[in-house]
Amino acid sequence: MDQKLEQQWVELFMRYLQIEKGCSPHTLSNYARDIDAFYLFMKKEAIPSLKDVTYAVLRTYLTELHEKKYAKKTISRKLSAMRSFCRFLKREGILQDNVFAHASLPKADSKLPQFLYEEEMQKLFEGIKGESPIDLRDRAILELIYATGMRVSECCLLEINHLDFSLGTVLVYGKGKKERYVPVGSYAVQAILRYLELGRPSLKGKSVTETNLLFLNYRGNGLSERSYRTILTKRMEEASLYHRISPHKLRHSFATHLLNNGADLRVVQDLLGHEHLSTTQVYTHVSKDRLRDVYMNHHPRA
Repeated sequence: MDQKLEQQWVELFMRYLQIEKGCSPHTLSNYARDIDAFYLFMKKEAIPSLKDVTYAVLRTYLTELHEKKYAKKTISRKLSAMRSFCRFLKREGILQDNVFAHASLPKADSKLPQFLYEEEMQKLFEGIKGESPIDLRDRAILELIYATGMRVSECCLLEINHLDFSLGTVLVYGKGKKERYVPVGSYAVQAILRYLELGRPSLKGKSVTETNLLFLNYRGNGLSERSYRTILTKRMEEASLYHRISPHKLRHSFATHLLNNGADLRVVQDLLGHEHLSTTQVYTHVSKDRLRDVYMNHHPRA
């Protein structure tokens, strides 16, 4: 099979994911990387085309992934990417059978989401002491992500007009182009207003292009997802919080603290933008302090 033709299939699939499915750049990057990885495996095994991939070939691929000690979650993602790709090609009449549909996805190890305690969050906020445009921006970013539980990919798309300060809400564009309104707490509102007044104009003045994106880098352009992670790592070090953290851990903290303080699970589901309640239920774990409080207050012989 012509290699150029197969590359066209991949490009067609990527356009489908972007336009019809509304996948984020991060998701598109993962799909592209996983599909490329399987094509490299095919090349090594001298398999000319996806049409020549049999179940035996798939078993060989799985064996190789296990030998390379990939995590179950990673193997599952790689198989899911190829399953979706081949399902698309079958729908388009390019493939007659989707071999990957016959493979069971490995069950991922169950891990509780990592989160920061409320005292640690307070220490993180207090660690940003400066009043420079960058300090004001970083404080606003941390307050907003913790106040709303937004994903980093959603923050990257956030524009000024998505915020309604009179109602204290933000319009979030989530996965699959789904929209949701999320309340924004007073601390985050104050931090954002201060950034808009004293920080953003200075950053915006360094750019030659006009943008409505809320958070800007030192050149006046929008922040990338990597930039958000770099900012958070830097602020964690300054606050002397030494365990590893990611922007997603702030999202975990948001959900955990709401549930620990009595929020309804379905409300948290809506705030996070989860399609299925089962996705939100992973946050029903509780901190040891909360666990002890509930036990002492409710067990008849505590």
